[in-house]
Amino acid sequence: MEADAPFRDTSVGDATLDGLDGNLPLDARALSKLHWRSRRGLLENDLFIQRFFERHESRLTVAHARGMYALMDLSDNDLLDLLLRRKELPEGDHLQEAHQVLTMLRH
Repeated sequence: MEADAPFRDTSVGDATLDGLDGNLPLDARALSKLHWRSRRGLLENDLFIQRFFERHESRLTVAHARGMYALMDLSDNDLLDLLLRRKELPEGDHLQEAHQVLTMLRH
């Protein structure tokens, strides 16, 4: 992953979250979609994601979902590199939600 490479828009996020206040809690339907979209091909990534949901599911917000969708747009290897701190996300306002979720995934 290039440090300045943008996330690719794969249009598999939840369009119903667009325009909503990021502080709103996720409803059951949005949470279900997030679970579905968060399935990965590498077991290592799935373990991080499973732990993330176990710890944070009850308090996830729209902003968290947007950040998770952004991270799920990455390839499995790029995501694992981020989770293991081999690489870092580039700085930028448009990635603030992804940074927050990455921190949650790592802890």
